[in-house]
Amino acid sequence: MNFAITIAGSDSSSGAGIQEDLKTCTALGVYCFTVITSVTAQNTFQVTAIHDIPADIVEKQIDAIMADFSVKYGKTGMLSNEDIVRSVSKKISEYDLKIVVDPVIVSKSGAILLREDAVSALKRYLIPVAFFVTPNKEEAERITGIEIKGQKDMEEAARIIHEMGARYVVVKGGHLMGEVVVDVYYDGNIFRKFKFPRINTKNTHGAGCTLSSAIASYLARYDNPIKSFALARKFMQKTIEKSLEIGHGHGPLNPMYRIWKF
Repeated sequence: MNFAITIAGSDSSSGAGIQEDLKTCTALGVYCFTVITSVTAQNTFQVTAIHDIPADIVEKQIDAIMADFSVKYGKTGMLSNEDIVRSVSKKISEYDLKIVVDPVIVSKSGAILLREDAVSALKRYLIPVAFFVTPNKEEAERITGIEIKGQKDMEEAARIIHEMGARYVVVKGGHLMGEVVVDVYYDGNIFRKFKFPRINTKNTHGAGCTLSSAIASYLARYDNPIKSFALARKFMQKTIEKSLEIGHGHGPLNPMYRIWKF
């Protein structure tokens, strides 16, 4: 059986966070363990409250899983304060986990999910132990300090993040303009561009969670970074095509589209 671990926040609307990770991993045939870092009260249009789990409890959740199961791959999502970032980074190193870091900074509805001290800690502690890092345009700008206007800027951001220690970097182009979405993949040697037609929908809540957990799932299955990203990106495209028109804001992706028939 293939295993993955998600270390992320809980989304009460089940469109992002550990709920979306669980759906994605399950859809891709991977058993997913969960470590909850924060509990959020949110829906498709707002985040009304955030409660961070104490860092020592986050560590104990990871320890409990690793004491019982052979887990190699996983992902991180919302790590909202410096203590949690440092604790998770320490455990990644301790257990030699290959982690896909989704550097969640702002929610789809605009709520700040990563405090300023945590952004610095992410750059100092988490990225150096990351296997993959998958920032969108705004996240890459915050991490690198450069303004991203096009593909050359995306390449430069990927190079900077790789120099911080990440083994593989994908700078996502969904927040740039254009009919074609271009994602830039960098392994330290060459840049590869993955192009997909833009899907005209507002229902993209949880897209970053879906992609990162899909990468982790395919890594658990194939142990091949470039293949895992390519398959994960195709899967995410399909989940956007099948996204759900629910709620009054940004509806969620639908990783269970093969099962749910609406």
